[in-house]
Amino acid sequence: MDLSRAAAEACDAADPLAGFRDRFAGAGTDGLLYLDGNSLGRMPVATPAVLARAVAEEWGRGLVGSWRGWIGQAARVGDLLATGVLGARPGEVLVSDSTTVDLFKLLVAAADARPGRDVLVCCADDFPTDRYVVAGVAQARGMTVREVPADIDEGLDAGVLAGALDGRVAVVVLSAVAYRSGALVDVRQLTGLARDAGALVVWDLSHAAGAVPVDLAANGVDLAVGCTYKYLNGGPGAPAFLYVRKELQEQLRQPIWGWFGQRDQFAMGPVYDPVPGVERFAVGTPPVLATVAVEVGAALVAEAGVDRLAAKGRGLGELAVALADAWLAPHGVALASPRDPARRGSHVTLAHPRAWQLTQALVDRGVVPDFRTPDRVRLGLAPLYTRSVDVWDAMACARDVLATGAHEGYPAERARVT
Repeated sequence: MDLSRAAAEACDAADPLAGFRDRFAGAGTDGLLYLDGNSLGRMPVATPAVLARAVAEEWGRGLVGSWRGWIGQAARVGDLLATGVLGARPGEVLVSDSTTVDLFKLLVAAADARPGRDVLVCCADDFPTDRYVVAGVAQARGMTVREVPADIDEGLDAGVLAGALDGRVAVVVLSAVAYRSGALVDVRQLTGLARDAGALVVWDLSHAAGAVPVDLAANGVDLAVGCTYKYLNGGPGAPAFLYVRKELQEQLRQPIWGWFGQRDQFAMGPVYDPVPGVERFAVGTPPVLATVAVEVGAALVAEAGVDRLAAKGRGLGELAVALADAWLAPHGVALASPRDPARRGSHVTLAHPRAWQLTQALVDRGVVPDFRTPDRVRLGLAPLYTRSVDVWDAMACARDVLATGAHEGYPAERARVT
């Protein structure tokens, strides 16, 4: 691979997605090399105006009359995510609550659908909230948790998961892309393993949606959740989404019985009777304004096309890995993600004994990655607005910091929040 900056510029000149960069606030004008899109995506340029219109016209002038349009918003934006991002069918995705709450809802519903089974399975290296929810549900129901081990860099091995599956397992909770390393699993294969054991799988798509194809229908996925503020650019605290395969919807009843999941909700009936379809997984009054922002970001991803975004993300990742090998490895940096680009999502993780100090030094120089324990620097290469020259310049900065020892003057430990 040609590692010159000129080669990176040539790659950007040929990028069919290059025009999307100008549709994000600050991209190219704020001076940042923003490589944290896997934590919080940049704001689309269109979002403030769309929000302002919703505030001024729908809320300000329409007032309660605007609920005629708002009532169906969560399902409408869910359909956009289904068909434009997730490879699902209309009527299978709902924008709702947070990822944690959605995971709780689907996990309990799935466990109820497997009576007589008393084991929940999750990955020991999964994102903490997923493991916490699994543990909490297990404790409340008197179930047992099996945490399957996974390599911190290479991710979950299918054989290891298979060894944890038997007739006691009710539900498996897994992530399509590992939050720490970016390791990408074979969703179809692992779903099939669980199904053969009679279990349901709830997939966390938080680091996958908008970055890699998940093809929920083609892969036979039953249940999934995910956030919208990373690659979907919905904004901080944006509501999450949940997916329930259409054939399962009438069989499942989620544990939080709220009026937005009720049949004929404005009849204010005395008995909870969930509405048919995916909207039975709604709970209370939805966050209308926040969902407006989600729709803007999701529409951009759908317009760009997930396959094209994934291809660009792989290219950016390959460049980052090649530069790390050439420039950073001599300074003690090691790749902490799968080396095969087909086994990575759209972020690359690097390990260094002073990763926290390196992260601080980079941020002070206008390069924004993020840190993950124990000693990892994550580079979130959001393909909608990240260029090859951004990766080149960021890695050159990291090389210079390490070569000069500039990071050594920073605190060795993260400040504790009190």
